[in-house]
Amino acid sequence: MRRLGVVGLVSLDRVDGGIPRLGGVPVYAARALRLLGQPAVVATKLADEDRPRLVGLGLPVIAASAPVTIGFRIENNGDHRQMSIDELGEPWSEEEARGWLTKALADADWVHAGALTRADFPPATLASLARGRVLSLDGQGLVRRPQVGELVVDADYDPAVLRHVGVLKLARDELDALGLELTESSLGTLGVREVVVTLGRGGAVVYADGLAEHIPTIPLEGIDPTGAGDSWTTAYLCYRRKRHSPVSAARLANGAVGAMLGR
Repeated sequence: MRRLGVVGLVSLDRVDGGIPRLGGVPVYAARALRLLGQPAVVATKLADEDRPRLVGLGLPVIAASAPVTIGFRIENNGDHRQMSIDELGEPWSEEEARGWLTKALADADWVHAGALTRADFPPATLASLARGRVLSLDGQGLVRRPQVGELVVDADYDPAVLRHVGVLKLARDELDALGLELTESSLGTLGVREVVVTLGRGGAVVYADGLAEHIPTIPLEGIDPTGAGDSWTTAYLCYRRKRHSPVSAARLANGAVGAMLGR
């Protein structure tokens, strides 16, 4: 059975002063996949002392050992979020992509590279992950500087990172950091055939086949938004794998994530 693959670092997040909890793309992707009932494989790496925490995800995760687990501090204030990096994680090497990840992703026809910083997925690693598959990349891998302290975003990324990317997911602040606008001409400069921009309560904009379309959603109040973008991307990719158009997949992802957050 062919399935979706998700690769990324699990993080330890301290949200609004609470105790550290598991975060990162694999965590929120796994929760979305469990609720959607979609076939998938999730691969990650983290420090050995944090590996027992993965049991609570309710979905099998293939995990390798890393010297440390990347750590974030997140403070929410309405629609504003302030983030800092407490500990940097270990990047994904080309050797890993050609080694144990090859076995883990053997039956994956779509793979999402869930980057947390610009250092996570070098171009050579992405090239290996994309071989024979549709590759999706989280825009955090373009704009987030890999440095401890207050999170800094800018547009100083290597254009080679996007060479093998078929789907690029951006959040609005990442779009702003890249100096881009929600227009066809602006999004087209990235050279990626399919770009989705999540707008939080504003829904999403989908750029595909040279056209951009806004997909509104129903905003939810009093909900912790942490991980909502990762869940949305996972749902979107699941529907795209089912041959839904980009616009249809975005509408369905809006509904799916709304139901998840409402729980």
